[in-house]
Amino acid sequence: MDVLSMIMALFFMLLAIWSQSQLAALQEPKSEAAPALEILYSKRVVTRGAVIAAAVHVSDGRVQSIMPMRNAPKGPKVTDYGRLAISPGLVDVHVHLNEPGREEWEGFETGTKAAAAGGVTTVVDMPLNSYPTICDAATFDGKIAASKGKLHVDVAFWGGLVPQNAHNETVLDELIERGVVGLKTFMSPSGIGDFEQSFKPDLEAALKTLAKHQVPLMAHAELPSDVDLDPNADPRKYATYLATRPRKWEQDAIAQLVEIASTTEGAPIHIAHVSDADSLEMIAEAGRQGKRITSETCTHYLTFAAEEIPDGSTLHKCAPPIREAENRERLWEGIKNGTLTFVSSDHSPAPPEDKLVEEGDFLRAWGGISSLQFSLPATWTQALARGLTLADVAEIWSARPAAGVGLGAKGTISAGKDADFVVWDPEAEITVGEDWKVEHKHKLTPYHGMKMKGKIVATYLRGEKIYSSSDERGKYSHNHRAAGPYGRPLLRK
Repeated sequence: MDVLSMIMALFFMLLAIWSQSQLAALQEPKSEAAPALEILYSKRVVTRGAVIAAAVHVSDGRVQSIMPMRNAPKGPKVTDYGRLAISPGLVDVHVHLNEPGREEWEGFETGTKAAAAGGVTTVVDMPLNSYPTICDAATFDGKIAASKGKLHVDVAFWGGLVPQNAHNETVLDELIERGVVGLKTFMSPSGIGDFEQSFKPDLEAALKTLAKHQVPLMAHAELPSDVDLDPNADPRKYATYLATRPRKWEQDAIAQLVEIASTTEGAPIHIAHVSDADSLEMIAEAGRQGKRITSETCTHYLTFAAEEIPDGSTLHKCAPPIREAENRERLWEGIKNGTLTFVSSDHSPAPPEDKLVEEGDFLRAWGGISSLQFSLPATWTQALARGLTLADVAEIWSARPAAGVGLGAKGTISAGKDADFVVWDPEAEITVGEDWKVEHKHKLTPYHGMKMKGKIVATYLRGEKIYSSSDERGKYSHNHRAAGPYGRPLLRK
């Protein structure tokens, strides 16, 4: 072959290679649409059981790897957060967003915005107090439709268990197959007319269906019985309200759940918002016997005490009620020894007129505490005073709740998981409502004016920064590839 022929052959070979590369470029997504690679670095990355200096490599919305900074790949954008902690985003499994039907109480937009401001990247919405309540496939479809374009964080959902659907396997099958994480029931009146309390036969019947799908039953565990009350007691005194919901109600309900767990094999039972420390031994014993029972307590039970609640401060009213300081300390012991599986907010807001803020009547005010945004600093402030660590808080607010409701992509900073992070300063002191804007629809909360440790600096959802406190008001970011808020519904497969 002469020199000219060799040159021509080389030219056509290079042309073929170039053509193939152009064809491939047309077939692949444009680079600007692909998720960017990013490295987040901190001297305090909170992994499961440890706090380490590390680089977290994020790509395509997930954690790709965690490594020393010196081993991080070259090229991606690096954000160095210094000594700020990078913790897994919080997973709050007990939140009332109240939409559709009671948007004047909260709503998807304001509720999930508050979650993002508090470092909560996943919430699980309750089947009440929205209207209608979510007790069948049709009402669930309506809730999903109502959430469209309004979610600043990822949202999963509980379905409702009431006497009207408990014995109808087809209705429960359809609801569960829509993608709820489990079913929520009340063993006492819920206060919502279309969400009636369930009784033992209802629970036993429904648990057979739940066992088939291997999803949990979450129970509001209070079993009402007669209480001797002073008819002349002052309704503005918190002690008057506390007497109306005695510890025995919780103990009787938990005993019934343990009994049902013994006779209905295979269905996990989750006890919501445990407030009575006297019940902890019963829960611990059920665990020792191998019963599939988990439990939660809430930020307000770990923060407030009955003796400290001022007269007329109906913002503190909830059910079960906040109990005494000595009880609070034993709840913390339950957290430390693992009897209480994790923590939730039970965020249950209401308009000021329903809380009877001016009247201060504990007996007539709506029960529910507005708390979603404050969960991390409120818990950390109390946990730090009792010797718990950053890793401990991540365990009870992220890893265990995610596992408890089957959200396998959430809860820890580890390879393959969603890149959901809260970047925060555990040493910084903040004051709720003063240097930290309240994002809930209604700003009234028992946490208002409280000084806490733990300033939220940034929140990441699937690798995207969705919240930053870079100015006094805080700011929200929309994903650059999305038309609006970046959160999405999470449906169990």
